[in-house]
Amino acid sequence: MSGQSPKGPKATKGPKAWRFDDPKVAIDEAEASADRGSPPGRDGRAGVQITREPGIIDDTVEAPEPEVTRRRRVPWGGLLAGSLFALVMLGVGIGVEGLIRELFARAPWLGWMAAMIAALAALALVAICLREWIGLLRERRIEHLRREAARVLTEDDAEGAQALAEALVAFHAKRPATARGREEVARLSQTILEAQDRLVITERALLTEADRAARRAVAQTARRVSVVTAVSPRALIDIAFVIYAAIRLLRRIAGIYGGRPGFLGGLLLARAAIDHLVVTGGVAMGDDMIQQLVGHGLAARLSTRLGEGVVNGAMTARFGLAAIAVCRPMPFIGARAPRFADVAGDLVGRGGEAKQRAGENGPDGGTQALRD
Repeated sequence: MSGQSPKGPKATKGPKAWRFDDPKVAIDEAEASADRGSPPGRDGRAGVQITREPGIIDDTVEAPEPEVTRRRRVPWGGLLAGSLFALVMLGVGIGVEGLIRELFARAPWLGWMAAMIAALAALALVAICLREWIGLLRERRIEHLRREAARVLTEDDAEGAQALAEALVAFHAKRPATARGREEVARLSQTILEAQDRLVITERALLTEADRAARRAVAQTARRVSVVTAVSPRALIDIAFVIYAAIRLLRRIAGIYGGRPGFLGGLLLARAAIDHLVVTGGVAMGDDMIQQLVGHGLAARLSTRLGEGVVNGAMTARFGLAAIAVCRPMPFIGARAPRFADVAGDLVGRGGEAKQRAGENGPDGGTQALRD
């Protein structure tokens, strides 16, 4: 017997590991001949062949997203409004020109006076249009800042957060109340921070006082609406005052957060606030309103008029919260968003006192309640 171990025909080899960058390994024959040159096998093929199965999905190749084609619709409403406005202005111009010509025919000094008045009216119209345009641009800028803040938070974009902080500082540059906050944000501009942390610092530095002022404005307006509608004798007065208070509250909140809406800007903000109410379900008062009413025993000890006043005040408070959401230049990140109980926590108590004063003292008591 020899000392060598015989190799039988059934001898098997053990498992062996291969690297994908090994020259003996080829993913397929095309890659082996193109990338690795001549393989080391006798038959001109690589030592190890890896073949992709046709049924396997290669997840390294991203499927192209389907393109969504949006049809461009003709803005018929805007075209109609613009055409009617142009016709009205053309008619007014022709009428004014005819009036000035007739006045010149009667007396030259009357014509010159009418021409000066027309020039002043034209100057005032240009100033109003310019103010409206500036207000629309500022509201669009606020909306852009809010959307950019949402995007930065979603994507965790540190560079975008830095740019957004600088844009917010520039937006509040002319507001003396934010001087200390702007200094704090500028001091941390070179510090490496995460996107959310930088936005939280910017929010606390620039918007804390504005949030408090907006919350107070909503609470005061809600109490005033509740009191007025509780003591007013006519439903028409209630409707008119609620609309007036809502418009005034919207403009006040927009001014607190740096907006300067004109007539058109106010309409756009009102539409955005109403859309926000519809989306968030704010028209339905929900659990907060039920707790507000049941907690004070409304059905047991309050009149129908007072109940209407409380409901009107609650709806005004909801509208004010929606106005804060659409007028704020960035969403609530670190700060807690105001809730219904924060701005309408004492509606029933205030309304009850006003109703009691109006009942005991007559009209003078109602007037004193309105002042309070």
